Amino acid sequence: MTHLVSVAQLLHLQRSAEHGAGPAVRLLDVRWRLDRPEGRPEYVRSHLPGAVYVDLEHELARRGQPEEGRHPLPESVDLERAARGWGLSDGDIVVGYDDNRSVPAARLWWLLRRSGIDARVLDGGIRAWVGEGLPVETGDVRPAAGNVSLHHHDDDVSLNHDGVSLNHDGVSLNHDGAFDVLEIEELGDFIEHGVLLDVRTPEQYNGTRTAGAPVAGHIPGAVNLPAMVAVASDGRLQHPDVLRRIFASAGVDADTVVGVYCSSGVAAMHSVLALEHAGIRARVYPGSWSQWSNTRGKPVAVGILPSGRLTTV
Repeated sequence: MTHLVSVAQLLHLQRSAEHGAGPAVRLLDVRWRLDRPEGRPEYVRSHLPGAVYVDLEHELARRGQPEEGRHPLPESVDLERAARGWGLSDGDIVVGYDDNRSVPAARLWWLLRRSGIDARVLDGGIRAWVGEGLPVETGDVRPAAGNVSLHHHDDDVSLNHDGVSLNHDGVSLNHDGAFDVLEIEELGDFIEHGVLLDVRTPEQYNGTRTAGAPVAGHIPGAVNLPAMVAVASDGRLQHPDVLRRIFASAGVDADTVVGVYCSSGVAAMHSVLALEHAGIRARVYPGSWSQWSNTRGKPVAVGILPSGRLTTV
């Protein structure tokens, strides 16, 4: 299943839609950075024609308590309401993009794919579009409301032996068996039989930088592989062959049980996108370090080794 689209592929999808030979294509602009979370000013100044702005902080996350992490997953009903506000209808293809190496766009992709929507990421984002000499527009696009119905994940689910979410009738909730979450209570057992990737910077991992967390370090047993090693110098994801070599350096291949976390559950979803692009299934721990470091009694490892020097929150 396609997760990334190039500029040429996006243009092809749009032409097909215009000629009635394919589904409608909806462009969503997810401009966001940790140091500048409100991306609407940049969007208003310049965006792909017809693109609708998505507010990551308020539409792709919900306000929660510190012990839930900085960016808790939105409730399904709230995400559906937001998606209809973006003009999405059933059957649409959604292409998200940003100006930050596809990190925030990957959060949109993960949430919508998990909810049964054909969502993709424009590889290289707005810079790739502009680099092809294609037009941009200014102002704010306010679409007519759509009628999309998202799959709701708020009911209790179980996992089968392959890590696929099942409802009470044993029916798969994921179209391709991916996009499952790791809860904080699962991590101890998970590390015993899988690889947990910490995709923050080495300084955050080894404990020399806190980045706003109450304590510094990493989850004991986690392996450090910074998210940005998956990105080429032009802002696009590395070729799948290159990605497979990168992940192999951390002990991960297509047969590995993999979990991913970051600071607050945004960059982790970008790493899941990179893993999917390499043909490797992974689960994300949405609470990430912002939840773990706010949970009393949790162990913390400090240093460059997965085991590290242990302390507690």
